[in-house]
Amino acid sequence: MLPWLGENRAIHLKLAPPPIIESVHLEKTLLRKVGEAIHRFRMIRDGDRVAVALSGGKDSATMLEALLLLQKRAPINFTVCAFTVEQGKFLSSIEPVGDYLKQRGIPWTYYRDTPSLRLLEDQPEHGCDVCSRFRRRAVYEIAAGLGANVIAFGHTADDFCEALLRNAMFTGKLSALPPITTSRNGDYRLIRPLVYVTEDITRAYAERLGVPVVPCGCSQRTGTVRRTLRDMFAELEVDYPHLKETMLSAMGNLDPGRLLDTRFLNMRQDEPQELFPILSEA
Repeated sequence: MLPWLGENRAIHLKLAPPPIIESVHLEKTLLRKVGEAIHRFRMIRDGDRVAVALSGGKDSATMLEALLLLQKRAPINFTVCAFTVEQGKFLSSIEPVGDYLKQRGIPWTYYRDTPSLRLLEDQPEHGCDVCSRFRRRAVYEIAAGLGANVIAFGHTADDFCEALLRNAMFTGKLSALPPITTSRNGDYRLIRPLVYVTEDITRAYAERLGVPVVPCGCSQRTGTVRRTLRDMFAELEVDYPHLKETMLSAMGNLDPGRLLDTRFLNMRQDEPQELFPILSEA
């Protein structure tokens, strides 16, 4: 029990897995996709200490379980620990998450971030960018205390696809999320092992394990760009069930010569230029 936390009001997933999930072995599918991401992008290397950012949701919990399973099977040695940043936005007590991890013997750090809690009081309507900046600072402080050199985040294939559309449609940039990058000062490798894992898999897997899920208030907001994109994907996937897999393939199969960025276009002036068809002689 965690004495500083209140009543146990965690929400457990009750959704039935989609039919496509019922026909496959969840764990095998999950580990194959996570293993593929780790191998392709060299996310985890020998001697790494990986700190898993647990948000209280199904995705990060599934990622933690996958990394613990792969730790036992991988040909390299690495260690795994977990942490949660309290920013005052959980809709119920985080205590059941701590109890679940304790029962599993998984080392977990619960960190109340005072600056974030103060921000919530002083600027209750602050935007996601401000919250993210405060969380990033706290995450690096925690990782330093844990002796970790790798930080794992639970962004899924759904998040990558949504980020691609959001950036293209609202920021004028063709980009998504990096599967692997480094912190600004180079102290930490930041990885997203669920890049190939869709949320129907994490939802079904978390339900099967009985993982306590404590939602963040931000995830329940309506009228946001993220919610609009999620609804759009849900509608499109009725007719195109492999839409996200195709979009992920596109992110790894660029053809910059067919875009508008002049840095990637062949515009040498010494090459013969063809006339536009409308100006050609008959």
